Amino acid sequence: MAMSGGVDSSVSAYLLKEAGYRVSGIHLELYRTPNPTSGEDHADLERTCRQINIPLYILHLEKEFESRIIDYFCQEYGRGRTPNPCIKCNKSIKFGLLLDKVREMGGDRLASGHYARIEASAAGYRLLKGVDVSKDQSYFLYTLGQRELGQTLFPLGGRHKKDVKQLAAGLNLPAAERRESQDICFIPDDDQRVFLAGRLSPRRGEIVDSNGKVLGQHRGLPYYTIGQRQGTGVSAGERFYVIRLDPETNRLVVGPQSQLFKERLVAYNLSWVSGRPPEGQAEVMAKIRYRSPEARATLEVKGEGAEVRFAEMQRAIAIGQSVVFYQGDEVLGGGVIGETA
Repeated sequence: MAMSGGVDSSVSAYLLKEAGYRVSGIHLELYRTPNPTSGEDHADLERTCRQINIPLYILHLEKEFESRIIDYFCQEYGRGRTPNPCIKCNKSIKFGLLLDKVREMGGDRLASGHYARIEASAAGYRLLKGVDVSKDQSYFLYTLGQRELGQTLFPLGGRHKKDVKQLAAGLNLPAAERRESQDICFIPDDDQRVFLAGRLSPRRGEIVDSNGKVLGQHRGLPYYTIGQRQGTGVSAGERFYVIRLDPETNRLVVGPQSQLFKERLVAYNLSWVSGRPPEGQAEVMAKIRYRSPEARATLEVKGEGAEVRFAEMQRAIAIGQSVVFYQGDEVLGGGVIGETA
């Protein structure tokens, strides 16, 4: 059981133990500089494992996490893109290096506290949304294929978060009172701009409109995201939003909100849960970021890319984010957004 010390992994470990599995906890050390509460967190994690009566192992992957996730995150922002480090971490670290280590240790399955479901069928394993729509995390898992799904368990996929919290409180687990984890685990206080500024040394540059007219100066491209309105310092007769980041010229392109809407994207670095892409033109529901609602779209794979055309124009599609494709509750796969139009 991948144990973060939070309520989801703690309850997952308990449920597996109650179901008759032989469970071991495994905790990943990922950061070179521990946070001030790490000692307290480790003590809670140890108490949890003692209470559930399972052994706990610690796996140090600080070097790998730095090179594969943090460096990737910073490099993508340096290129004017908007990466999703959680998806990268699931593929490379949790269901990559960790899953391999679990198998080396003699484990049959790696379990995690994700709110998603795995279903075995005659055609192979299917990845499905969690039943709790508000907590569904299948978006972050689209890179998992048949190998990973066949060796993975998601004990919380069929449960609701409120019930998980109630169970943790009823069992008096240390995690019952623990605060929810932040969006990006390696960024202190969720202050992404300060984090990036310390690693990328952003350069000031021009703010321009879509015609190239200079409107002002920006503080450095990593401080801005697609769709952002406040913080540009541009005074105009109408509200201007960040439309595009151009790292080659170090320019920030702004414009009216109407310029944020796009009807088409092309995704690359494709991953398909079944191992095969849909044939021809497929009708799908697509998510362009985790917190965006699903949108009706037509998907067609062309060479190394997937062209997606939306039934209704989508706001603030960000290069570097992932688009994930669904049919009903099933995750087909996804890719990294490389072009928009």
